[in-house]
Amino acid sequence: MQLPYAEPFKIKMVENIKKSTKEERLEWIKEAKYNLFKLSSDKIFVDLLTDSGTGAMSDQQWAELMLGDESYAGSSSFFKLKNTVTNLLGLPYFLPTHQGRAAENVLFSVLVKEGNFVPGNSHFDTTKGHIEFRKAKAVDCTIDEAFDTTVQHDFKGNIDMEKLENVFKITPKEKIPFTLITITCNSSGGQAVSMENMKAVRKLCNKYGIRVLYDIARFAENAYFIKKREVGYENKSIKEIVKEMFLYTDGAVMSSKKDGIANMGGFIALREEEIFTHACTYNIMFEGYITYGGMSGRDMGALSQGLKEATEFDYLESRVGQVAYLGKKLKKYGVPVQEPFGGHAIFIDLKRFLPNIPQSEYPAQLLAVELFIEAGIRGVEIGTLLADRDPITRENRYPKLELLRLAIPRRVYTNNHMDYVAVALKNIFDRRSEIKKGLEITWEAPIMRHFTVELKRA
Repeated sequence: MQLPYAEPFKIKMVENIKKSTKEERLEWIKEAKYNLFKLSSDKIFVDLLTDSGTGAMSDQQWAELMLGDESYAGSSSFFKLKNTVTNLLGLPYFLPTHQGRAAENVLFSVLVKEGNFVPGNSHFDTTKGHIEFRKAKAVDCTIDEAFDTTVQHDFKGNIDMEKLENVFKITPKEKIPFTLITITCNSSGGQAVSMENMKAVRKLCNKYGIRVLYDIARFAENAYFIKKREVGYENKSIKEIVKEMFLYTDGAVMSSKKDGIANMGGFIALREEEIFTHACTYNIMFEGYITYGGMSGRDMGALSQGLKEATEFDYLESRVGQVAYLGKKLKKYGVPVQEPFGGHAIFIDLKRFLPNIPQSEYPAQLLAVELFIEAGIRGVEIGTLLADRDPITRENRYPKLELLRLAIPRRVYTNNHMDYVAVALKNIFDRRSEIKKGLEITWEAPIMRHFTVELKRA
């Protein structure tokens, strides 16, 4: 008999979580104005709001906390992290930041100007926010298959080459600072980008003289999918695949709170010295000195170790496998999800789950609220709220996908928790015909509203 799968780690410490009653949760979500970001964490039983900074660190990462060098300039922890990043990615110039959006802020301050166009594959919320804050425009060039959750396509994160070349043809070169590839592509459901697509984008950008940048919050998960799904990579190690991925880029920004398995941190890695030199000035202005960038030495040490662990196959098989475990459970119950399952989260398709609730009533946020009331589970809306308003017309933007994301923290929950989540969603799905009305906004911020928005029942 073949041995069953077992996680490649054992548990040393536990954190208690507390169940609540449905009556308590009804009162709490009303007080939070139907915004799950406003709930305190002690009110959550299973927290799938994000996989950012919520992972469990290893014993070796905890050991790095004791080895942290807190020198303001030139700490040994900085050089430990820089060497790890350079060895993994092959990019020689490195700047630490306190998290991913800080890396975007620093690098985009150098590269993105008013009137620019930034093509890519479904830019995430903070990325689009930083672009639009500078009065530039993000242009989505994702393949069409990404927007049909029933289609089986191994690399739904891919850029459509015809769409990308059309942008290049109609836009002056000087107005395109770079093409951005997000790996994996969060907004389309945690979907991977193939190595073939990265090569093709690089080749086309070379033809038009356009720079290529990566958003690499989940680059290791992307490398895992390449190994499992793309011909010719099945016998390569994750680290070998990662090294090749970065041959086709001029630089990258990372939220290291994801595939760095760290609680805090981010960075910029670059091939061009001139851009690095300019970025150093903004790093000092916004983040701190260039050898700590808003991070403590102990956090840089923990991140250095986390990057090494995140690019090991056994870890990734366990991590991505747990996401798929939840996806299979939900599919068995008939709950409509984005397929194939993503690397870090399961995404519920609200256009199929609650087809009677229009996007103008924020169905993905509505399901997030219902899931909290049902079982104390916190997810996050990836839909009309997150899509925000058009910066010119101030009208709602209605995305092609209206999703509820269930982002699974790394090495935190057991499969029993996944079973609990699956049954909670099944219960709501079974009574979906009883859900007649959505939500209305009572207050919102002018940009990236979903973090602080206030709502009421429609």
